[in-house]
Amino acid sequence: MPFSIIEPLNQKLELEWVVDAPCQVFLKREDLLHSQVSGNKLRKLKYSITKALETQKNTLITFGGAYSNHIAAAAAAGKIVGLDTIGVIRGEELEDKYKDNPTLSFAESCGMRFKFVSREHYRLKDTHPYLNKLTSQYPEALIIPEGGTNALAIKGCEEILTRKDSSFNYICTTVGTGGTLAGLVSASKEHQQIVGYSALKGTFQDSEVKKYTQKTNFEIKGDSTFGGYAKIDSDLVRFMNTFKENTGILLDPVYTAKMMYGIVQDIKNGYFPENSRILAIHTGGLQGIEGMNQKLKRKNLPQIKV
Repeated sequence: MPFSIIEPLNQKLELEWVVDAPCQVFLKREDLLHSQVSGNKLRKLKYSITKALETQKNTLITFGGAYSNHIAAAAAAGKIVGLDTIGVIRGEELEDKYKDNPTLSFAESCGMRFKFVSREHYRLKDTHPYLNKLTSQYPEALIIPEGGTNALAIKGCEEILTRKDSSFNYICTTVGTGGTLAGLVSASKEHQQIVGYSALKGTFQDSEVKKYTQKTNFEIKGDSTFGGYAKIDSDLVRFMNTFKENTGILLDPVYTAKMMYGIVQDIKNGYFPENSRILAIHTGGLQGIEGMNQKLKRKNLPQIKV
């Protein structure tokens, strides 16, 4: 894999400013893996890109919304390894104004071409007829699902946990499509409980995780979604800003901030037994802050401090 990857450190969090924690909490800084393809997106793309290069494909095709971390990461990764990229973007109304969108502007600067489709059309993205048509149209392309989750992505996410992480009895992560959680569960030790904090309404990702592992040492919690995917309010912004002031760590508003908020609430509520050692995964996604601040400004809400 032609990436310069920094070995992530496990940074201890001093949480006395928000909760009297009877346990130790560390944050694995996957956000520092790479300057443009960071966190779980690099893990998910690693083996798909390797496959594309080994099978002499010249293009990556993938799917996402207006502020998708996956779209930004796939575009940057394609540029680095010399593969063309095509993004199928949800929302045909974006075609005339995507240059005002920081995520899509970045992806375009990396050489990604876009196919803007209606939401109805977008829902067909995982169907065999649609994928067969796309394959016929682009025979030299490798098609990667929305969010990057497939068997190769699970393999990459298994590598998040290393031997030095075996001392932790709780591993926490945010959950979108469920791929990162599945990889962590697959790589976990017998004494470890994997806790997923859903960034979307509900805990439906349970079935996705079970596609890739028979282990059952995991739970998905849906108490800190703040209303659903990419939904945010003043309380979460204040939490993020205070977290940054006290730890020096910037969280992303869609995923990791909701996870950390949920962990703090669970510590307060006694979910984690006394003397637990908790490892939370920072999955990156910081590129989305600029777009989120645009939305917050339009609503006259506080800004995320960077």
